[in-house]
Amino acid sequence: MAQALEAKPDVEMILGLGTKEPKVPLERTEFVRSDQKYSILSRIVRATQVDTIVHTFLETNSSAVPSRVLHEINVIGTLNLLAAAGASGSSVHKVIVKSSTHVYGAAEQDPTWFREEDSRTAPVRTRLERSLLEVESLVRDFAEDNPHLAVTVLRFANVLGTDIITPISYNLRRRVLPCIAGFDPLVQFVEEDDVVRALEFVTANRVPGVFNVAGEGKLPWSEVASLAGAHLLPLPPIRPGVFAAPLQRLGTIRFPPEMEGLVRYGRGVDTSKLRSAGFDYRYSSAGAVLSFARANNLRRATGGSNTPEYRYEQDVEQFFRHSPAVVRGIDT
Repeated sequence: MAQALEAKPDVEMILGLGTKEPKVPLERTEFVRSDQKYSILSRIVRATQVDTIVHTFLETNSSAVPSRVLHEINVIGTLNLLAAAGASGSSVHKVIVKSSTHVYGAAEQDPTWFREEDSRTAPVRTRLERSLLEVESLVRDFAEDNPHLAVTVLRFANVLGTDIITPISYNLRRRVLPCIAGFDPLVQFVEEDDVVRALEFVTANRVPGVFNVAGEGKLPWSEVASLAGAHLLPLPPIRPGVFAAPLQRLGTIRFPPEMEGLVRYGRGVDTSKLRSAGFDYRYSSAGAVLSFARANNLRRATGGSNTPEYRYEQDVEQFFRHSPAVVRGIDT
């Protein structure tokens, strides 16, 4: 996202906050290390007078963090972000939150396509879903209390792409995809380039509201495995997570609790609202899977990238940006 914004000359300043240094080289973007609760954000907003906050820090994989940390990242972090955006005299005019279609859950009685105004049909079953629903409730209240701000929530379907690693892409990279015996649900994906493009779109335009973001169409879970060259690993319908646990400990698969409903019932979301606002997708759901499969096959054929991994170092970045010894206009 930062690299994409750097290509826009009308974006005067880009500042990234995070707990880890950037993994890609950035030219104009400044970086500040923050804790997972965004405690420093109010000071940053006052000092820089930024007009837009893009909140991409929500955790959407419960297996990646303990329960307490998940709450700190998603709920407390969002509270601090909204406090900074809504403070008296704040320069912020626009807040964008990257959420997830996990808020809808996955249940047998679900509609074929969830619209943004639809509520989930089943009780909350996982701590991840609970935290995301709490976040969206906070954002909704904030938008009502601050009508002068453009507040946008993007609910992304499961993401696949060249670089991003999710539980699903982790499994597909290992050529094994957990499923539940007797079920072959229809699912949606969004390609990671379309994730960035959607964030760019709402950053550049004033489009307040809640929007689903997913590639066109749905495809069977078995077809996802087939297109990606993976084998299905059947789990029993009763307590599949228990049977998956030993395989997760071995690193064979990843099967977080929120994945169980998806591979049992699937999920589909209506994306016409964002299209009506002017956004155009480059990838369908099937296209996202095929794009991932091509990249994965190339990675396996070449043994991975030969390009050294970028490592952010503050003093080095400051040298390249400000030293009179650097000749401007040359790619560094």
